[in-house]
Amino acid sequence: MSGAARTTQAAFSDRSPVSRAYKRYLAKASLVLFAVIIVTALLSPLLYMVTTSFMQPSQIATPGAPIWTAKPSTGMFEGTEYPLYTVTIDGVTRELMLIEPGRESSIMADPADPTTRIEWEGRWRTLEQSWEFSPLVENYTTVWNQLNFPRLLRNTFGIAFLSTIGAVISSILVAYGFARFRFPGRNVFFFILLGTIILPTQVTLLPQYVIFTWLGWNGTWLPLIIPHFFANAFNVFLLRQYFMTIPRDLDEAAMIDGAGPFRILRTIIVPQSIPAITAVTLFHFFFAWNDFFVPLLYLANKPELQPLSIGIQQYNALYASQPTLIQASAVLAMAVPVFIFFIAQRAFMRGVVVTGVEK
Repeated sequence: MSGAARTTQAAFSDRSPVSRAYKRYLAKASLVLFAVIIVTALLSPLLYMVTTSFMQPSQIATPGAPIWTAKPSTGMFEGTEYPLYTVTIDGVTRELMLIEPGRESSIMADPADPTTRIEWEGRWRTLEQSWEFSPLVENYTTVWNQLNFPRLLRNTFGIAFLSTIGAVISSILVAYGFARFRFPGRNVFFFILLGTIILPTQVTLLPQYVIFTWLGWNGTWLPLIIPHFFANAFNVFLLRQYFMTIPRDLDEAAMIDGAGPFRILRTIIVPQSIPAITAVTLFHFFFAWNDFFVPLLYLANKPELQPLSIGIQQYNALYASQPTLIQASAVLAMAVPVFIFFIAQRAFMRGVVVTGVEK
């Protein structure tokens, strides 16, 4: 074996630096490719929804239509608009206007020279229609007006905002009690609270409906807001775990300065727990924004108080044959949650990963 061959073999052997660098590069490239495939698979429904919302109403039902937003290309001939088709004549592919379609032959015209008629032999239905990029923004205008979107948006934001305030405040207070106070049966009560997570909603649905109807709350926002002022087991667990990572030395130092429990909560615990509180806030806000069954149960006869979830469902039933409008309404409904998430995503991700921090 020659010296050059031995050098090449040694360079790509398992123990050589070049081989190890190549393997690391291959591993990173494989990981990136796998991540791209997963992200593409997850985002493809969203991409389809956004694309469909800008499509022409007839594009989805047209055979051979592109998947991107487009409309048929047309040209003018003697003051009339005609569709363009891709035609091959004498080995040359051109885009011609179909003037007079026929069974075996058709009359066409060149958009660049509309005064000349061209007779083409063949069946025009086998031709490929020409398309041009043309997003239809009017779909969103139609949905905005037909759906009375401002009213639905105002109702949804009001319900989500008020219920989120109650859920966050009550969860902070309960989690603070479980994390910082020692009282008899604390662990027992905490496990009972966690047990409510596995309690099916259907078990409490009927008793709640009877109680709220007896109170005269049926047909109002109260059943959608007031119950969230009594904390939620998931939120309490998340906040309690985060509160326990905050050193008690800070509490003791504040007590020496004369601070009481509520002042410690307000000046020490809450500022240190902004990531977890942000996560809880977003969790509940998104839940209240997307909730459908409970608003339908209590606001079925009150269209002026209904949120987006009910309004869009009714709109989908009326316009089931127009998927472009349905997708446009869905994009409008999710615009606010997506905007809020991207603004607070850093604090949200910090709050979801509840870990101890050295201080």
